[in-house]
Amino acid sequence: MNHRDEILDNIRRNTKKRFEYPHWEIQATTYADKIKQFCEISRQVGGDAMVWQEGDCLDDIIRSRFPEAHSIASILPEVTCSTLNPDDVACAQDLNGIDLAVISGEMGVAENGAVWIPQTVKHKLLYFIAEALLIVLDRNKLVNNMHEAYATLKTETYPYGVFISGPSKTADIEQALVMGAHGARKVLVVLR
Repeated sequence: MNHRDEILDNIRRNTKKRFEYPHWEIQATTYADKIKQFCEISRQVGGDAMVWQEGDCLDDIIRSRFPEAHSIASILPEVTCSTLNPDDVACAQDLNGIDLAVISGEMGVAENGAVWIPQTVKHKLLYFIAEALLIVLDRNKLVNNMHEAYATLKTETYPYGVFISGPSKTADIEQALVMGAHGARKVLVVLR
């Protein structure tokens, strides 16, 4: 018997009263209007969200919301103003200097404005190295909370994925919040 087993055996022998593990039913927050909640929270975390209107065009949204973007990376076929297909780049480091990455999200979370982004491009670095992100998300794929999000993810298999909620942020001990410290400085979610 090793020391670990010996210690655990002593604990078991000297435990006088045992309790059953409690059964908890999680009652997470739900929202009457997930789209409104998602948009509000997206703004609160430093990003932005908009609802697609009939007649909208991604190229027009890109030009109006990101006029300073010269290098635009996207694999989405409807983005005709892209200057680079990120899957054509040989190594991830060659993505350095991308002004805007236009990507698609799989699911959005109303409680925190997070979007689940599975890896759909060759180099996942694109999600973090671009100065700005425009995430296209189906508005029917919004869930209320992270409990629902993880329940949905349990049924799918992804080699890689990440939740992104607004631009990257970091804060130090003096409570100084810095936006865009180690990822996108600007994030816009377009709910189609």
